[in-house]
Amino acid sequence: MRRTPLVRVMLLGQGAYYAVTGLWPLIHMRSFEAISGPKRDQWLVKTIGLLLTAFSSVLLLAGMRRQPQLDVEVPLAAAGDAAALAATDVIFTAQRRISPAYLLDALAEVVLLAGWIAVWRTAGRAKTGEGEE
Repeated sequence: MRRTPLVRVMLLGQGAYYAVTGLWPLIHMRSFEAISGPKRDQWLVKTIGLLLTAFSSVLLLAGMRRQPQLDVEVPLAAAGDAAALAATDVIFTAQRRISPAYLLDALAEVVLLAGWIAVWRTAGRAKTGEGEE
C-alpha cells in the first residue's frame, strides 16, 4: 500500500484516539465511569484499555515512519478494530448493557472505518490508473 498523506493521517489519528481512550480508564477510572457509566468488572475495562494502548503504539509508529510503502496488515487491523468496536458499542447499547455514551465512540469508530475505506478506494484507483491524465 502506497503511503499517502491520508494513510498517515489515519494511522496517527486512530493511534492518538486509541491511546487516549485506552489510557483513560487506566489513569482515572472515576472520570471514565462518570462518562461511560459504572463498571462491574473494572479489570475487563482495564484489559481493553491496555490492548487499545498497545495497538495505538503500533499505529503511531507506523504513522511516524517515512517509508514509501506500508504493509496492508496494519491498515487491515486498524479497520477491523474500528469495525469490531463500533459493532460492540451499538449492540451492547441496544441491549442496554452499556451506556448510550458509547454511541459517541461508535460514531468515531465508523468515521475511522470510513477513512480506511477511502484509503483503499484511493489505492485501488491508483493501481488501475483511474484519475490519471
